[in-house]
Amino acid sequence: MAGVNKVILVGNLGKDPEVRHLEGGVSVAHFTLATNEYYKDKQGSRVERTEWHNISAWRGLADMADKYLKKGQQVYIEGKLRTRQYQDKDQQTRYITEIIADEISMLGGRPQGAASPSTGANGQASAEAEHSFRQEPELDQLPF
Repeated sequence: MAGVNKVILVGNLGKDPEVRHLEGGVSVAHFTLATNEYYKDKQGSRVERTEWHNISAWRGLADMADKYLKKGQQVYIEGKLRTRQYQDKDQQTRYITEIIADEISMLGGRPQGAASPSTGANGQASAEAEHSFRQEPELDQLPF
């Protein structure tokens, strides 16, 4: 049986997406997402814990993130965990665990000043197009 690698997060963007364009015109966006949890400590005081997640979005999803996502915005992210290694400037091997986004949905409305992603035939913004974006699988990623 194959394993399952699925992550679902709802949180707020810690910064605007940073987009790079790689060879061959492939886009990649990187940004951070903060998720919060609340609990009561031994004294009964409410404590907030913030966890920061590194998010990467590729190709069309990166372009949509660049165009519509802004710092502080609440989003739903669905994707998979991936750990990669790289060499820092001192040639030390470093590891980073990130979420590779497959779907991004904007929650809580559009940030002020953001343009509408698309409009329908009657000039009204399409709710699906306005709030949710999905990465289409590459042909070599199909399960058959």
